[in-house]
Amino acid sequence: MQSDDKELVAQFRQAETKEKAFTSIIKKYQEKLYWHVRRMVIDHDDTNDVLQNMFIKVWNALDNFREDSQLYTWLYRIATNESLSFLEQQKRKAAVSLTNIESSLANKIIADKNFDANRLEWKLQLAIQQLPEKQRLVFNLRYYDEMPYEEMSRILDTSEGALKASYHHAAKKIEEFIKKN
Repeated sequence: MQSDDKELVAQFRQAETKEKAFTSIIKKYQEKLYWHVRRMVIDHDDTNDVLQNMFIKVWNALDNFREDSQLYTWLYRIATNESLSFLEQQKRKAAVSLTNIESSLANKIIADKNFDANRLEWKLQLAIQQLPEKQRLVFNLRYYDEMPYEEMSRILDTSEGALKASYHHAAKKIEEFIKKN
């Protein structure tokens, strides 16, 4: 674990510096976590809700953080799990199939006031939303966050080989989507 993260965790465990340390952790990682969650849940308000829940869980669990992984890896895992839980809740609330949820996410992209179907980044976002949940997650972590497979493996508790295969399949599907659209 990075020495400044070790120091922040140590400060968090002291009553007199707990809040200051937590604020520092939020400031350090909030933007990266925001974009990680946003690429999964799409909507800004939903992203903020997921992040708020995630940081509440971090506050409650950080005292018990075993420090056998990077703080960043641990935070990403919590953010990923919160995002997946949120998407599952959305599916249950809507009582619709996964396909409908995925098209709903695509509709949120199209509804964005800056949407332009001819721009490559919008096509990429629409293509990503067509992917199965696991492939979408792996693609986002690798493509946007440039996360090494080894670290992804720790966050997602999956073998590096399976992650490489998921990324390869996702990239192929995205390429086909962009060529067709």
